[in-house]
Amino acid sequence: MNRTFHTIYIGLFYLTGITVTLILIVKGFGYYITPIEERFFNINHETLEPSGIIGHGLGITGSLMMVFGVAIYMIRKREMFFLRAGQLKHWLELHIFLCTVGPVLILFHTAFKFGGLVAISFWSMIAVVLSGVIGKFIYVQIPRSIQGKELDIQEMNEINEHLTIELKTRYNVSDEVLTKIEHLCSTTRYNKMAFVESIFVIFKDYFRTKRVLGQLKEEMKKTQGKNIHQLLKVIKSKIVLSRHIGQYRTMQKLFRYWHVAHLPFALVMFIIMVVHIVIAVYFGYKWIF
Repeated sequence: MNRTFHTIYIGLFYLTGITVTLILIVKGFGYYITPIEERFFNINHETLEPSGIIGHGLGITGSLMMVFGVAIYMIRKREMFFLRAGQLKHWLELHIFLCTVGPVLILFHTAFKFGGLVAISFWSMIAVVLSGVIGKFIYVQIPRSIQGKELDIQEMNEINEHLTIELKTRYNVSDEVLTKIEHLCSTTRYNKMAFVESIFVIFKDYFRTKRVLGQLKEEMKKTQGKNIHQLLKVIKSKIVLSRHIGQYRTMQKLFRYWHVAHLPFALVMFIIMVVHIVIAVYFGYKWIF
């Protein structure tokens, strides 16, 4: 998937999610702000209540999106047959889209009325979505190959050395500037950081990297000319990679902790969702079938 197509791919996800949410808000705003005991008399009650034609459909669609989103990503990660079926990060993006819009549809399916056993499933779903955001943040801190395989320290060091060679040979960066870059890219400064501190330093490094790149851009603008943007991109890659190397063990540990928290909420959510569906069908709530 080339860069342009990937931008369109992500853009469609955002456009679809935002459009669907806005349509549901506009369509049902008057109904959803009506007190629960008065909704029976609202003109949209028969269509937007959880068992209504739209409300019920939202629940079914949202549930299917979540099940499909989880299943297809797990299959892509674990089955050898699918290893060549596109980059793992693109499947992760599809997983995130389906498991974000799906819960939004389920939220409107409930008509913002929570209670009983379903409430446990709903709040578990919210926990899954929020922890998924955190998991995505941790995931991108661990460098991976195109196929999604996690790189080890040796592989990252080899890439780092290759970037240094590229700066010397392709861009003829002076020894003075190269020394400054190597100092900025030191991995040892992360070694003695406390666990919590190492998380906050990622945000600090974002602004630090922007500031440093701005300084280097001014220093090398005359010597590099039209190559300056490509050069800064290589330097940024080297700075980010150095942080990844320094925080590699921390992020691995954090990712394991994340799995311990994320999976139980997901299991609770799906188990109660299945129970809810079985009970609904048993009592005759079969939507349009």
